[in-house]
Amino acid sequence: MGSRGPVAEPRRLPETAAVLAVRRAVRDWVVSYAPGGGAETAVALSGGADSLALTAAAVVEVGAVDALVIDHQLQAGSEVVAADAAAAALALGCRSARVIAVQVEGNGGMEAAARRARYAALDEARGGLPVLLGHTLDDQAETVLLGLARGSGGRSIHGMAAWAEPWGRPLLGVRRAVTRQLCADLAVSPYEDPHNAAPEFTRVRLRTEVLPLLEDVLGGGVAAALARTADQLREDGAVLDALAGELLHTASDGETLSIETLATAPAALRRRAIRAWLLAGGAKALTGKHLHAVDELITDWRGQGGIAVGGGRAGSRLVAAREHGRLTLRRERQARRR
Repeated sequence: MGSRGPVAEPRRLPETAAVLAVRRAVRDWVVSYAPGGGAETAVALSGGADSLALTAAAVVEVGAVDALVIDHQLQAGSEVVAADAAAAALALGCRSARVIAVQVEGNGGMEAAARRARYAALDEARGGLPVLLGHTLDDQAETVLLGLARGSGGRSIHGMAAWAEPWGRPLLGVRRAVTRQLCADLAVSPYEDPHNAAPEFTRVRLRTEVLPLLEDVLGGGVAAALARTADQLREDGAVLDALAGELLHTASDGETLSIETLATAPAALRRRAIRAWLLAGGAKALTGKHLHAVDELITDWRGQGGIAVGGGRAGSRLVAAREHGRLTLRRERQARRR
């Protein structure tokens, strides 16, 4: 369902501290990342404080803004919430507002399934435009803590990037309290999603229990410190990824990789090169366990068999193996179970 009118002129925003902080964050993002200088963009609007604040600032700091409202259909009355968010977008001055209903299903729990459905719908509906997302500094801190808990390496605590095409996150340096204050300054009432207070979700407990405790015990500044750590690790990771790309080019003959070349490389670069090669070959949902097992084909060869790395099709599996001094990746037929 879409809507294009009546569209208000971009709302004149009061020059409060919160409004200026959010506008500055969006303006800085446009200067640094916006394709085409930010003439057009889409914004993912849930109706919550973060996405409302982002939308309000975007219609002033960007060119034309199209609001995309995802209705996950997980709660009674969700269509009303979505319609209200679309109406708010038009009142703030968006060029258009579209409500998109999705089906949330699949493996990995409701949070993961909803995220997959949301991003797929946004990608399909964006019409080639970048999509701005309302993730804040607090969201970044929670993401880093979740990555630390998983223990799956530095990449898992890089956090979210300000620009990972087509997704833009202008508010990663803005606290959640600031977006809520902006809504209050504009006399806009954000939607309070009950899922954001449901303790059965890990991220909610991080937000309401773990981070406040860390702030108390460590004397404040924890969320900002976690976000800075993510930025620093992402910068380091970008350099390592570039060096790993050079290693991959040197070791590759187009399909297989030279064991000798990989074995002489530092572990951090070798595993990054292996990861990029596996993903390019169709591997899915790679874990640290997968990477270490494939790495052992190079550094701790004992005649072991191939390593299944996911990404197989029905009746087959994708397997990395060592053959005649090369690392190979092939699909193997799986025997049918009787």
